[in-house]
Amino acid sequence: MRNIRLLVVAVLAGVLVSSAAAATNDTHNGAQWGLTQIRAETAWATSTGTGQVIAIVDSGVDLGHPDLQGHLVAGATFTGCPTSPNGCGNGDWESGQTSDAPSPHGTHVAGIAAAVTGNGVGVAGVARDARIMPVKVLTEAGGSFEEVAAGIRWAADNGADVINLSLGALPGVQALPLIGESDDAKLAIDYAVSRGVVVVAAAGNEFASICAEPAFNPNALCVVATDRNEARATYSNFAVSPSQNVIAAPGGAGALFCADDVISTVPSGTESVCGTSTPGYDFYAGTSMATPHVAGVAALLTAQGRNVVQVYSVLKSTARTPGVATRGTYTPTYGSGIVDAAAAVAAP
Repeated sequence: MRNIRLLVVAVLAGVLVSSAAAATNDTHNGAQWGLTQIRAETAWATSTGTGQVIAIVDSGVDLGHPDLQGHLVAGATFTGCPTSPNGCGNGDWESGQTSDAPSPHGTHVAGIAAAVTGNGVGVAGVARDARIMPVKVLTEAGGSFEEVAAGIRWAADNGADVINLSLGALPGVQALPLIGESDDAKLAIDYAVSRGVVVVAAAGNEFASICAEPAFNPNALCVVATDRNEARATYSNFAVSPSQNVIAAPGGAGALFCADDVISTVPSGTESVCGTSTPGYDFYAGTSMATPHVAGVAALLTAQGRNVVQVYSVLKSTARTPGVATRGTYTPTYGSGIVDAAAAVAAP
């Protein structure tokens, strides 16, 4: 399996959907089949996410990327300094007090959620007019629950409307918060939600029938990945109970063909084989890529004045299950279904 992207938190330490029609003048918009699958472009007639801030709590963001610069707000870095109230950096992907190699992962996630749209270059963001708050808590080697929790709390205290967590812990860690260990991230998510912040988290790429931690938290919205044929991606964890907040979104196949994965922004020079012909952009696959699709739709809803409970309810009730004419119907494969931005923003 190729190019699966989900950063691991060290506990101790896309019916066939064709490529999206070029609805904007962004160079690679035609390759963004994920936007078509979730009907994002149709939703823009109702909401574009104006005034909303999506915190990308991840490996930092390339602050100089031309497709992100115009949407950035002040961020922070907590890699190597989780106890510092305001961190030790500005959220840039190369910042932080650590010798670990930086990762392009957060930059890719940020572009999916809210890249500058209609600027004649690159890609379109799901929440085309939302802002991006870069919060670095991970490196290429991963990070700790303490660092992740510090980033979540800082984002909640500094204006985030939606927090995106495209990260997950090692298999089996789901039980740790339940026995009172390593519960920093769980408590931080609870804190963010108590402050009215929507929290969206990746299900994980372990093929397991359970959302990984921290997506396992009942206050988070767990996101499983679909491929471009609307099947659940073979690598993706999936729903375990109808009582959980679980939804599906485009994450890519992670198999043979680059075009079957999700294209987004990356720092120049970090492109993989799939990005050789698209400098500054690359194709990744994973529940990490599915999650910002949902975070972007969440920002379209918060821009309408909806609160956390309403956002979760609307996202689940309007989600569609492929192959059947139902919405909001729980299945272990898709949770409540594939997120539908157009239906969500039109919901009463």
